[in-house]
Amino acid sequence: MRDLATGFGYLLKGQRWVARHGGRYGFGLLPGLITLVLYGVALVSLALWGPDLVGWATPFADDWSSPWQGLFRGFLTVVLFALGLLLAVLTFTAVTLLIGQPFYDSLSESVDRDVSPDGTAPESGLPLWRELWVSARDSLRILMRALVWGLLLFALGFLPFVGQTVVPVIGFFVTGFFLTEELAAVALQRRDVELRARLGLLRSRRMLVWGFGTPLGLAFLVPFVAVFLMPGAVAGATLLARDLLGEEITDDDQDPGNPEDGENRDGGDEARRDAQITR
Repeated sequence: MRDLATGFGYLLKGQRWVARHGGRYGFGLLPGLITLVLYGVALVSLALWGPDLVGWATPFADDWSSPWQGLFRGFLTVVLFALGLLLAVLTFTAVTLLIGQPFYDSLSESVDRDVSPDGTAPESGLPLWRELWVSARDSLRILMRALVWGLLLFALGFLPFVGQTVVPVIGFFVTGFFLTEELAAVALQRRDVELRARLGLLRSRRMLVWGFGTPLGLAFLVPFVAVFLMPGAVAGATLLARDLLGEEITDDDQDPGNPEDGENRDGGDEARRDAQITR
């Protein structure tokens, strides 16, 4: 449970870092603003034409009597919009990071240099087009996993009581995991840690990941908040990535959940060794 506090601490530390580096913060806002406009248009369109889409998809309910037809289609419309919102939250980070790859990679390097004992930061050595390709490819693979979870949760949402109580909670934890993966990938890709190894690292410290990503996912549900939190989220995920790989963080409050040491927990040593093998 201590890792939950540690993960949340990295989220706060990332926001504090960009607050102390105002230039980097302003630099990192632009990609989020572009993505917000695109997603806003998509969600408004879904809200306006969602009922028509549901009506087209349920012709068997055309002859139902009132109020059952309206209740049934109204429920499906709400579920459809909720699914769209969940997918927007799951993919917002991936799209924003793809649009802002040069911005966030530079920001993450600055964080690494700031907290590294020797003042250096790992560099991938890849040309920009290659970095964009790797980022897009991995984001698509993560999106496929997120879609599978989204469809599963969508189906479970029809279960009485469970669909309205347990399923949303699971959805937030799933969202938190994938958000953290996308954000930490900025720092981990520069260290040549492949997607499978990244997922292994994150699964080895699920509490750490949920402590970081779940509150962030909840915050992202608030309109416009995601844009302003993205630069700090990238900074915090860089610190989290260093923790996952056992790299030293030269900061007065190095580990928010365990100030007396920075050792890995919950099976992280084995996953970290696997990540090093793939590099």
